Amino acid sequence: MFMLGNFILALAKLVNMALSAYIWIVIGRAVISWVNADPYNPIVRFLVRATDPVLLRIRRFLPPMGGLDLSPMILIFGIVFLQSFLVPTLMRIGMSLQ
Repeated sequence: MFMLGNFILALAKLVNMALSAYIWIVIGRAVISWVNADPYNPIVRFLVRATDPVLLRIRRFLPPMGGLDLSPMILIFGIVFLQSFLVPTLMRIGMSLQ
């Protein structure tokens, strides 16, 4: 049980780090949407490929807002919710198994 507890604690930390990194990727994507970024730049292409699948799903449910795209903000709120709910839950499970 001790090893399983440590594994779940490590998993919680890894999930938290991945979610934090994805927030920065979403912020980067939002910033490049404000400027005329080169669509062939590898960084721009990575940011678009990493965020488009999730942002497009969110945009399907948002009403037209006259050119204002709130999907990155909604995605960040969702990630923060996961960090506030999922990570502490995993930490508690891990601590209880030690």
